[in-house]
Amino acid sequence: MSAPRSLLLALVLALAGWPRLAAQQRSDGVAASRHSAISIAAARIAPAVVSVNVVRRERALPRTVFDLFFLPPGAEQVVQGLGSGFIVSADGMIITNQHVVTGADSIVVTLRDGRNFPARLLGEDARTDVAVVKINGENFPVARIGRSNDLDIGDWVVAIGNPYGFLLGNSEPSVTAGVVSALRRSVLPSAGQAGLYVDMIQTDAAINPGNSGGPLVNAVGEVVGVNSFILSESGGNVGLGFAIPIERAMKVARDLRRYGRVRRGWTGVLIAEPGTNSDGWRRQSGVAVQYVAPGSPGESAGMAAGDTITRVGDQPVRNYLDWEGAQLDLTVGDTLHLAYRRDGEAHVVAVHAAELPSERAARVSLGDLELITVTPAIQAERRLLTTHGALVVTAGPEAQQTLQLRSGDVIFRINNEDITDADQVQKVIGYFRGRGGVRLWFERNGQQFWEDF
Repeated sequence: MSAPRSLLLALVLALAGWPRLAAQQRSDGVAASRHSAISIAAARIAPAVVSVNVVRRERALPRTVFDLFFLPPGAEQVVQGLGSGFIVSADGMIITNQHVVTGADSIVVTLRDGRNFPARLLGEDARTDVAVVKINGENFPVARIGRSNDLDIGDWVVAIGNPYGFLLGNSEPSVTAGVVSALRRSVLPSAGQAGLYVDMIQTDAAINPGNSGGPLVNAVGEVVGVNSFILSESGGNVGLGFAIPIERAMKVARDLRRYGRVRRGWTGVLIAEPGTNSDGWRRQSGVAVQYVAPGSPGESAGMAAGDTITRVGDQPVRNYLDWEGAQLDLTVGDTLHLAYRRDGEAHVVAVHAAELPSERAARVSLGDLELITVTPAIQAERRLLTTHGALVVTAGPEAQQTLQLRSGDVIFRINNEDITDADQVQKVIGYFRGRGGVRLWFERNGQQFWEDF
């Protein structure tokens, strides 16, 4: 065969195979384009995402007029709850939200592959809404931890969790994608809210029921936040989701695992909270110091009531949420460089954070009830109205059931006897026992209550 004829034959054969080759190239291109940064990030983190299944007992409340007459006193009902979490150590330590596991009688963690593990609560911190649970085992998949400080507004992020749990038929986590809508976002707390949501990451990635406690992930598959809550009038997602910065969550988790509590720093500087009927606090150019606890780091630094704090380090303090944000992440031994105004003059001081007075105080145990004496420093730390009494540090199931007390309550009177220290509680209850009924007065969330026994 001559050279021209062989070239012609090769050309014909090539043209004959071109449609198949072109189709294959198109197929390969489409397949490659399917794998975006979001899908890769989700694949990296998914094995470490878990479902957190909770069972708790709650007091049964009457729902109909018949319940008022036929519901037995003290009746309880079993309530199931669901949230998400992610594994942060190969031996099974898991971060989730405190509101997911609080009051749990039992906790079961479900891995992506469907395996179930009983879990125990290592610790919880209501102020940051972070909790740590532990499952037994080894070589569990671990989430890669990133830095929320590296985020920019507009960055892609992925929210992963288990919304609605087993209603969806399996334990495979759900993925929603969005962007970082805002950074350092603080939300005004509602009445009775224990958590303090300041310096949060705002995202429009959908966060639905059951997502709480799951990770917020950046485009390279690193956890940058803990999905916590949404703002919505209807209860459904409207694109306003909030996540706890991962640095805060990891610090709290380390403290909870090591100490069983958060070793939070304390300055002793109490600032005035805004009024509920005014939004003027949003336009402040600083926060007014209302009280400085005697013997506190703030007093040692020379601060006094009436000062106006304008800056912490290089961050402006525009309102009380900015100040609470600086306090929330404070560790024992940290130094705050505060700028403030006094009588029109500017000052800068260094305040060295100490351990919380309630953590240093001697504790009195009465069964599963732990009490400490209220001092001026503890009154300032806990924002208590009463100036005396016994603060409930922990209240176990028996104390909650028999005395109706919770952590954070302050016993300030028993019958007509004012309580001035924690030791006095046992003596007074012992005196009145057998001599008639006991009326126990206590403060809770700024209100006074009493119970008869």
